[in-house]
Amino acid sequence: MILGIPYPELAMLAVALLAAGAVTGILAGVFGVGGGAVIVPVLYELFTLLGVPEEARMPFCVGTSLAVIIPTSIRSFNAHRAKGMVDMSIVKIWAVPVVIGVLAGGVIARYAPADVFKAVFVIVAGLSAFRLLLGKDSWKLADDMPGNLIMRLYGLVIGVLSALMGIGGGQLSSLFMTFYGRPIHQAVATSSGLGVLISIPGAIGYIYAGWPKAAEFPDVAALQPPLALGYVSLIGFLLFVPTSIWTAPVGARLAHSLPKRKLEILFGLFLATVCLRFVLSFF
Repeated sequence: MILGIPYPELAMLAVALLAAGAVTGILAGVFGVGGGAVIVPVLYELFTLLGVPEEARMPFCVGTSLAVIIPTSIRSFNAHRAKGMVDMSIVKIWAVPVVIGVLAGGVIARYAPADVFKAVFVIVAGLSAFRLLLGKDSWKLADDMPGNLIMRLYGLVIGVLSALMGIGGGQLSSLFMTFYGRPIHQAVATSSGLGVLISIPGAIGYIYAGWPKAAEFPDVAALQPPLALGYVSLIGFLLFVPTSIWTAPVGARLAHSLPKRKLEILFGLFLATVCLRFVLSFF
């Protein structure tokens, strides 16, 4: 027994997290994403098997996802900025409202029922799935970005939704920028900057939001310190990141063998399946 947790239970948790990280890495490599759209549903199934209660399960997945995104978002942003692809003027406009939105999302997470997190995931992922499966590159709202007020309002929305969904904001901001005429490569590069702004305060917010939960569920090892702090699984972070990074190139090699449109359809179907899974869990 370590820290009051039986060896078999601790071993099962570690093996399950390593396996989940490997699966996430492959999926992320195939679909070209590394955010919560893949991490959250994988963790949800894992934490279901590990007996994490329904009322804590979804925010626990979201908080852990935000923590996992921290190192990958920093690495991604630095790489894109080194290539001169990041539009820092947009990042600067979005910085303050995005962080405010993330902090607001952390407060909401402390008091919101579990179904709120699922509903946000279903709505955002559902729209992304629709765009991937049925959208066209010609869909645009304008040829240039809107004024600063609209940009700041959208940044606030990105922050709140990303904090409740456990994503780095790339899906939302890239979609927004392409609708306003920005090339997809610049949109993706600029959106990487939001991952840093969202993941760090987001993870801290979920530690605060879930702080009382360990005492409420003393028999659930996955929620207990030092394996977890609030709604952030520390053992999940430590075991998830290395295996996902290790297996991501496997998925990437598989992705290179598939046409772009087929990848879009596969990712759209993946998101649609996750949405259906969460919708069914409401009943």
